[in-house]
Amino acid sequence: MSIYTTITASTPFIEVNLKVTPAQISMLINGFNYIIPCQSCLKDHRVPIDDEHATQAFSALECILNNCQFQKLSKKLGRRAQHGYKIVRSIQRLICRRSDIVVRRTDKNKVFYIGKAVDFERKAEDYMLRTEAYEEITNGRCPLADNSSAVQSLLNFLIAKKGLIQMQADRLSQKSDSLEVGHYHGLSKPHKPGTPLRPIVASIHAPATLASKFLNDLLAPIYLTVAHKYTFINNIDVIRKLEKHAVDGYLTSTTKFITTDVENLYTMIPRIGALEALGRFCSKNSKKGKIGTFTIDHIMKMARLTLDTNCFAYNNKY
Repeated sequence: MSIYTTITASTPFIEVNLKVTPAQISMLINGFNYIIPCQSCLKDHRVPIDDEHATQAFSALECILNNCQFQKLSKKLGRRAQHGYKIVRSIQRLICRRSDIVVRRTDKNKVFYIGKAVDFERKAEDYMLRTEAYEEITNGRCPLADNSSAVQSLLNFLIAKKGLIQMQADRLSQKSDSLEVGHYHGLSKPHKPGTPLRPIVASIHAPATLASKFLNDLLAPIYLTVAHKYTFINNIDVIRKLEKHAVDGYLTSTTKFITTDVENLYTMIPRIGALEALGRFCSKNSKKGKIGTFTIDHIMKMARLTLDTNCFAYNNKY
């Protein structure tokens, strides 16, 4: 009997011999957004403090949920929650017993993908060899301390040059107890032949991450203004520009739409070329040689730091 009673857009991709029950498949089909009934708390909803209506709405919702904690559950809802929890636990036990498999979400549609661990390792190594954009640190030393020191040195330099104040520098420094080297993992692309991987480096706690975000916040508004004519923000923006294109008389029965895709975009951009392009962009869009409190030299130093400290751990290597 097939375990797939219904094929849906959230049906998981399973490319290993995994003995799952129809109930377990149904739970996996629920996907990442599914929450077992009877959750006991409301987590951080990240509402802007200046959004009064949203703040009031979430406060009211939190009050309702808190009140629900003290109400006795209906037998039907309680049984459903217990049943769902047992299924989730059975899936967890099954995965823990199978060290030869990997469970990830897919790249585009974000459903579950279950594949062989050796396939993930092989595809990751093939990708690194093919792009020739990665270099192993062979001295066996973790680069975390050196990267952290480099970030702190740059922040001290920017304070001395009046580019930052001490409070800003403190906000750009990662807490020492949370510092860690980025970690590599791959997301499967089942919509492409051979199910290649999209490389992901999770570096939220890396030394230069906050500085990198600061640089992005500084430059992104300028870039979006400059490139607005050629950049689509969302689907609505696409429709509006197509409508304007039609009104201007450019959209006809012979109009052709051409799309392109750059394979391995990040690794295809030369480091020196990227920095030179950034320098020209800053020179063109700066005011009296500055963007905010940063000189172009400050921006270039922070950009180089971000690239130089872009390290990650994978298979006990750096």
